Amino acid sequence: MFLKQMQVGHMAVFAYIVGDKESGEGLVIDPATETERIISEAGSNGITIKYIVNTHGHVDHISGNADIKARTGADIIIHSDDADMLVSTPSMILRMFHAKPSPPADITVQDNDIITVGKIELKVIHTPGHSPGGMALYTPGYVFTGDTLFVEALGRTDLPGGSWKIMYKSIMNKLLTLPDDTIVLPGHNYGRMPTSTIKNEKENNPFLR
Repeated sequence: MFLKQMQVGHMAVFAYIVGDKESGEGLVIDPATETERIISEAGSNGITIKYIVNTHGHVDHISGNADIKARTGADIIIHSDDADMLVSTPSMILRMFHAKPSPPADITVQDNDIITVGKIELKVIHTPGHSPGGMALYTPGYVFTGDTLFVEALGRTDLPGGSWKIMYKSIMNKLLTLPDDTIVLPGHNYGRMPTSTIKNEKENNPFLR
């Protein structure tokens, strides 16, 4: 499996390229900005971007959707509960983030659905709380947690549709039940290191005690 973590833009967003080396099929998770760099990185590693996957519909994670879709023809995937949010970012917010509006989702997913590129399967784990359709993506050994679980921190819950109680339940019941050695790949570089593990979060995340 090809996996590349890329910090992009001015909000320390982590975009990820995931690809199957044998088939060359791949996807990009949360292409916030710097889309030329993302496309170039995929291409230089023999990966064709088949899907754009958004862990949720907030502008800081979706603002590269339009450019990457225009360049690659990739289908946009998001959880069904955030599909409306994807295309309803207020114009004032778009201007604030210097962002382009996203095209609508081509594919919407639900909890336990599987997103496949080549022989790689990413399981959708619905983790509402940061947003109604927030989701993590799990493949054995790795979980992409979006803005739900950061390195020794959690996502905010004060935005529309957010809920601390719901997000805490999502984390405890759906993420911390994954194998301890699972590598946590967060949606922002907000921690003391760029990745973590489920075991480390259980032991050292002060918000989960």
